[in-house]
Amino acid sequence: MTFRSLALSNVKGNFRAYSAFFLSSVFSVLIFYIYAAFLTHPDVVNGTIAQASKVRPGMQYCQYIIIIFSFLFILYSSSAFLKTRKQEFGLFTLFGMTRAQLRKLVIYENLVIGALAIIVGILLGIVFSKLFFMALASLLDMKDTISFAVPLKALWLTAGSFFGLFLVISVWTAVWMRKLEIIDLLKAARKPKGRLVYSPWLVAIALICLGSGYIMALEMENNTFIYLALPVLITVIIGTYFLFSQLSVLLLRVLQKRRSIYYNRTNMLILSQLGYKIRDNSRILFVVTLLSAVIMTALGTVYMMQIQTKKDMLNSSTYSMAYIEQGLDSHAIIDPQELNRIVSEDGFSFKREDKVVGLPVYPYRVEVEDEGKTRTFTDSTFRGYEDSKETRTTSAMVIAESDYNRLAKEQSKKPITVDSGEVVAITNSYEMNDYGSGKMSGKINGKEISYDVVKATHENVLNNWTWMISNALTIVMDDRDYKSELAKVPAEQQLVFYGYELNNWEKAGATAAKIKALANGEDDPYNKDFSRSIRFSEMNETIALTVFIGLFISLLFFIAAGSMIYFKLFTEISEDQAQFRSLSRIGMTKKEMRRTAVSQIAIIFFIPCIAGMCHALFAMAALDNLMGTSNWFYSFVVFGIYVAMQCIYFLVASNSYMKSMLRGAASPS
Repeated sequence: MTFRSLALSNVKGNFRAYSAFFLSSVFSVLIFYIYAAFLTHPDVVNGTIAQASKVRPGMQYCQYIIIIFSFLFILYSSSAFLKTRKQEFGLFTLFGMTRAQLRKLVIYENLVIGALAIIVGILLGIVFSKLFFMALASLLDMKDTISFAVPLKALWLTAGSFFGLFLVISVWTAVWMRKLEIIDLLKAARKPKGRLVYSPWLVAIALICLGSGYIMALEMENNTFIYLALPVLITVIIGTYFLFSQLSVLLLRVLQKRRSIYYNRTNMLILSQLGYKIRDNSRILFVVTLLSAVIMTALGTVYMMQIQTKKDMLNSSTYSMAYIEQGLDSHAIIDPQELNRIVSEDGFSFKREDKVVGLPVYPYRVEVEDEGKTRTFTDSTFRGYEDSKETRTTSAMVIAESDYNRLAKEQSKKPITVDSGEVVAITNSYEMNDYGSGKMSGKINGKEISYDVVKATHENVLNNWTWMISNALTIVMDDRDYKSELAKVPAEQQLVFYGYELNNWEKAGATAAKIKALANGEDDPYNKDFSRSIRFSEMNETIALTVFIGLFISLLFFIAAGSMIYFKLFTEISEDQAQFRSLSRIGMTKKEMRRTAVSQIAIIFFIPCIAGMCHALFAMAALDNLMGTSNWFYSFVVFGIYVAMQCIYFLVASNSYMKSMLRGAASPS
C-alpha cells in the first residue's frame, strides 16, 4: 500500500467526519469563483457593463474576506480533526511509520481534501454563476443580461488561491506534528476529563464585562461613539469568552443542586455530560457566538437603515411629486393635464391629488424656546450648486388651519388647533425635534406681521425638501386670520402647492425622472420635488446590491459557524458511542439515548445563537441611539430568519449525528 492509497483510504473512511469541513470548503471556493468570474468577465473588464463599477469594489473586498476567513476556518478544522486522531497516529508510529512518513501522510490527506473541494467548488461555481449573473442584472436594472462565460483567469485565480491555502495549512500541520510523542499519542483517548471547576473572579469578570458592555451600548450617542465603541467591543468579547469557559460551569452547578430539575428523567445524564462538552468546546462556542453576532448585526443594520431611509423620505417628501408655483393657475412649471397623461401612460395612478393656496412671508424670523435656550429660524441665503455663483433666498409659506388638518387627515397625522393671533411653525424635515412657544415676525406683501407661536414641530404635511425654497418653513394660521391676510395679497403673488401621491411610488423612479425632465424651467431646480421615487430607486438599488453581495458572505459565516459545531461533535463521537454502549447495558433505551444526545446537541447549537442574538440586539439599540430613531424591533425579522436557518441546520446535523452514534453504540465493544 502506497502513501497515496493510504491517504485516500483514510479520507474515504473518515468522510462523514470530514463532510462538514469539506462542504464548507466547497462553499467557500464556490463563492470565491463566482465573484472572480464576475470581476474577470470580458464584458466587465472591457467596460461593456457600465453598472459593474457599482459592485466591483464590494466584490473585491468580499474576496479578501473569503480567503482570510477560509484560511482561519480550514486551519482550525484541520488542527481540531488531527487532535482526535492522535491514537490512530500513535498506532501508525508503533507499527514502524517514521515521523517524516506520518507528516507526509497528513499532507497527502489535506491535499486530497483540498483538491476535491477546489474541483467540486469550481464546477458548482460554473453551474451557478449564470444564476448569479441573472440576479445581478435584475438588481442593476440592466437591459441586456450578462452573458455566460468561464474566464480562465477566474479559474486559475480560484484554484491557485485555495491550493496555496491548503498547502500552507498542510505545512503548518506537519510542523505541529513534530512535537508529538508516541506515548502521548497512544494515551490521548484515555486522559481523564478532570473536574469541572470555575473561578469566582472570572465569573465576576464575565458578568461585569457583559453588563458594562451592554450598558455602554445603550448609552452610546453620536458624541460618545468614538470613546465607547472600542470599549464596548473589548468588554463584550472578554465577557463572551468567560461566559462559556466559567459562567456556564457555575450555571450548571446551580442546576445540579436543584433536585426537581437534576433528577427528572434523563436530566442528570444530560447536565453531567453537558458541562464537559461546553468546557471542551468553549472556544468554538465563543467564536460561533461572535460570528452569529456579526451576521445578525450586519444584516439587521442594512435592513434597519433601509426602513429608516424610507421613513425619512416620506417625512421630507410627503408627496411623491410636488411643486410650488407663484400665481393662481399659472402652470409655470408643468400643466397638470400633461403630468396626468405621463403618469397614466406609464401605468401608474394617483392615490391623492391636493392643491393648497399659501402666502409668501419674506423676510421672516421665528424664535422659539428650546430647553431653556432660544432657537431661531430665519430666511437664509444659499448657493444652489457647488459650481454655481447664483444664490437664492428661502421664504416661509402661510397656509390655513383647515387646509393643514385636511391634509393631516389624509396622511393619518394629528390635527392642530390654532387660535386667532397665534400660529404653529412647521420646521424643515431635518429638524427632528419639537420646540416650545415663541414669537414670529415678517412681511407679507411688504406689510409687517407679528404673531405668537404656539409651538414649532417637524410634523409636516407639505413637501419641504431641499429645493422647495418657498416652503422652507410652513406657518399654520387660524382660518379667519388667514383670510384676512389673503385679501391683502394679489392673485399673481399667491403661492400654490400641488401635491401628487402615486400608487406604487417605489417603482416609479423612471416616471418621476421623465416628468422632472419635462418640467418647465429645468435650469431652475427650485420649488420642484420629483425626487422621492428617484432617490428611493437609487437607495434601494444600493441596499439590494449590498444585501446581495453580503448575503453570500453571511451564508459563508453561517455555514462555517454551524460546521465548527458539527465537526466538533463528530470528533467526539467515539467517546459518546462508548459511553452509550455502557449505558445500554444497564437498561437505557434508544429513545432515552436519543433524547439525551439531541438535548445536548440542541443546547450546544442554540446557546451561541441566543448569545449572539443578545449581542446583536444591544448593537441594534445602540444604532437606534446614533440614528435618533426607534427601529430596533425590526431586527427581529433578521433574527427570525437566522433562527429558522439554524433550526434547519440543527435538524440535519442532529439526524446525521444520531445515525452514526446509535450505529456505533449498538456495535459490540
